Amino acid sequence: MEAILIFTLTYVGVAIGHIPGLQLDRTGIALLGAIAMVVSGAVPLGKAVGSIDIPTMLLLYALMIISAQLRLGGFYTRVALQMARWCLHPRLFLLTVMGVGAILSALLANDIICLAFTPVLAYSLLGAGMNPIPFLLALAVAANIGSAATIIGNPQNMLIGQVGQLPFGGFLQWCSPPVIVALIGSYLIIVWLYRGRWAEPPRDGHIIARQPAWQPFNAWQSAKGLAAVALLVILFFTDFHRELAALGIAGVLMCSRKMKSRQMIELVDWHLLTLFCALFVVIEGISAAQLPQHVVASLADHQIDIRHPLVLTGVSTLLSNVVSNVPAVMLLVQFLQGAPPQLWYLLALSSTFAGNLITIGSIANLIVIEQANVFGIAIGFWTHAKVGLAVTAWSLLVLVGWIYL
Repeated sequence: MEAILIFTLTYVGVAIGHIPGLQLDRTGIALLGAIAMVVSGAVPLGKAVGSIDIPTMLLLYALMIISAQLRLGGFYTRVALQMARWCLHPRLFLLTVMGVGAILSALLANDIICLAFTPVLAYSLLGAGMNPIPFLLALAVAANIGSAATIIGNPQNMLIGQVGQLPFGGFLQWCSPPVIVALIGSYLIIVWLYRGRWAEPPRDGHIIARQPAWQPFNAWQSAKGLAAVALLVILFFTDFHRELAALGIAGVLMCSRKMKSRQMIELVDWHLLTLFCALFVVIEGISAAQLPQHVVASLADHQIDIRHPLVLTGVSTLLSNVVSNVPAVMLLVQFLQGAPPQLWYLLALSSTFAGNLITIGSIANLIVIEQANVFGIAIGFWTHAKVGLAVTAWSLLVLVGWIYL
């Protein structure tokens, strides 16, 4: 009972995002839940450590180091500034933002792309007298959808790829077609929803007094980062362990005469890594209490099979918008052990597509909203949901069609 209570309180807290009266965010709540599992004895310390999927954590950490190389080399800022030159041609600019955002998210993780691009786009659009909201929403939408195409596109895909032992090439081949179709439809949806509303006079307080200090572009350092990404993708098509390949490349990048290793390590998202570790422990506690197994068995008694493609899509979509897609996937992967690769691919696509539905569906959404708020751009729940509902409905429709093709 202790484990069930702790799990319930933790997941409710993660879903809400805070605890009234306390300065706890989602990571803090998850960590508190993990601590409670260990201290209460629901999860012995040894099992708590063993429950953490080390290969997934190492892969995620190494990719953050590689991405830090590109951030410090000014690559992201350079690309965003180049895109911003087209902001006076709204439909073309929107297409560019979504295309570039999707491709880079598939290779470098969507959260990083949203974090790097949002400030530059917000400043440039406000300076040009454009309405920034459709373009920032498009960035979040494209980053989520594009990241679904590869194992390294987002944290939940990394977990699915590692636990399911999925081939990088097979994942890309199966997931890319629905991603491309979903992305094209999402572009058309945003164009239609914001037709005639591309320009908006900046309101007082929106534009900051001076241009922010962008990271200066360094061609050599950026080239090193891009070469590392290219080598990493090549190695992913081999039998070499993904986490070891990523760690090795990250280690080489840290051996620099110009860039301090401290700077690179400071850019690692320690909050996300802590969230992952804490959720592994919390889920270990609830698994030991057999609650998920009882729920699935109860569904089976009512002729509802969690491994049925439509059921898995529906459950994944629902959970992803209750507790966000990363915790949802961490809960669901245990029921796909021994399942064919297509079900693992389906979980990756459905949980990622579902992240566009509402603001808490994915961390990428929250990053864009929080970064935009720095510039006085308010993207409220309903503003996001108007686009998110349409885009998610279309994406899931494409996914269901792809399943039955």
